Amino acid sequence: MLAIIRPDSWNFPLFLHVLGAMTLTGATAAAFVGAVSERRWPWLRLVVSRTLVLAVFPAWVLMRLGGAWEDSRSPIGDDSTWLGIGYIVGDAGFVLLIVAMILGAVSVRRPQRGWPIKAVAVITGIYFVALVVAMVAMTGKPGS
Repeated sequence: MLAIIRPDSWNFPLFLHVLGAMTLTGATAAAFVGAVSERRWPWLRLVVSRTLVLAVFPAWVLMRLGGAWEDSRSPIGDDSTWLGIGYIVGDAGFVLLIVAMILGAVSVRRPQRGWPIKAVAVITGIYFVALVVAMVAMTGKPGS
């Protein structure tokens, strides 16, 4: 019912946030699948590294900035559980993405080492699960 009475000026920030979140989730899943499959196709290391830098990180920026813009414009309230979950996943995800991008670059530069790309697979897998949890919390809005 709230969506019916929302001012039109709130729609664009929310659109940017949702677009960034959907792109972030899809690109993270693609990076995870590529990192898991690289043993069979070693050329996927470069694809995973570029996906992290050229798709995942810009999508994270769009998601985070759109969410902050939406939060500043609408009277959501800072005590919402779902909003806290979103902020935790977004902020912790930044650290995970920086580590994953660094390890992705190391896996391309030193292909004889197998652990960096495995670490990227673990990090992106964990972050993908966290993004799905955040999406469930943001759409279901528990505690509001």
